[in-house]
Parts: sequence; structure tokens; C-alpha cells
Amino acid sequence: MKKIALTAAMVLAATSVFAQSAAEKSGVNSLAGIPPKTEDFVTEAASSDMFEIESSKLAAERSDDATKAFAQQMIQDHQKTTTELKQLVDGGKVKAAVPTAMIPDHKEMLDKLKSLQGEEFTEQYRSDQVDAHEDAVDLFKRYGEEGDNTDLKSWAAKTAPALEHHLQMARDLDK
Repeated sequence: MKKIALTAAMVLAATSVFAQSAAEKSGVNSLAGIPPKTEDFVTEAASSDMFEIESSKLAAERSDDATKAFAQQMIQDHQKTTTELKQLVDGGKVKAAVPTAMIPDHKEMLDKLKSLQGEEFTEQYRSDQVDAHEDAVDLFKRYGEEGDNTDLKSWAAKTAPALEHHLQMARDLDK
């Protein structure tokens, strides 16, 4: 019995890292303009930051000078937002756990990037940056306009313009 309970606890702990409502994961909320639940927002925002940082570290090693400069900016800016999000959660202003691993979609994107080199890597990184920032802008705008936690809503609204700028930078880089 102890073994079953321990196994169940391990499965729950592992799945909670990727806990995300079906409506948010499937994109239904985004299409309908519905704000994410606080837990979903924190999971998505943290995972997005992890992807941005890790993929940009690779780009800083493997890409051309323009892409490397962009990547350095992404590392710096997304480390800052990671710190801010953790402070909101750790300070008790947000009742949600910050995940320590990426959601599966971000992990798959990062794994694909890791397998590429040269121009293939650079093209994929640039494309991923556009896609990831489109998703992040949508997420932050939806939560910033109608999220249910006042402090997190304010932070999301304050952060969204920087993400919009990142999106424009990524689009310019991808031309």
C-alpha cells in the first residue's frame, strides 16, 4: 500500500510540473480571448522564460552576429522577468507554483534546436522566437486585461509592451 501511495504521489508531482488547463493548452482560451487562470499564466510565463533563456544561450554560441546580439538581449530580459515572477510568487502575492521545467511544447522546440547547427539552427531559432513571442504577447495581454490576481495582472500589463518589442525585433531578424 505504501508503494502505491508513493507511486501515486510521484506521478502527481511529475504531472503538476506540466499542470495546465486543457482550454489553455489547446489554445481555446486564446482564440476566445479568455484570460488564463492564474496557475496557467504562471506556468506558461515561466516556461516561456525558460525556453527564451535556454534557446538564446544556444543562439549566442551558434549564430551570426545579429542573432547573437538579439539572443543576449533575450537572455537578459527574460532572466529579469523570471526574477520578477518569482518575487511575486515568493512574496505571497500570487498563489501559484513557479514550475522548474518547461511545458512539453517548449521542451520539444528546445530539443529540436539542440539538434541543429549552422544556418538551419539560425533559421529555426529565428522562427521559434517569432512564434514564442506571439504566444507570450497574447498570454500577457489576456492576463493583463482580465486576469484574476491584481498584482499579477498589473505585472503582466506592465511586461506586455516589452514582449511586443521582442516580437517586433524577432520579426525584423527573421526577414
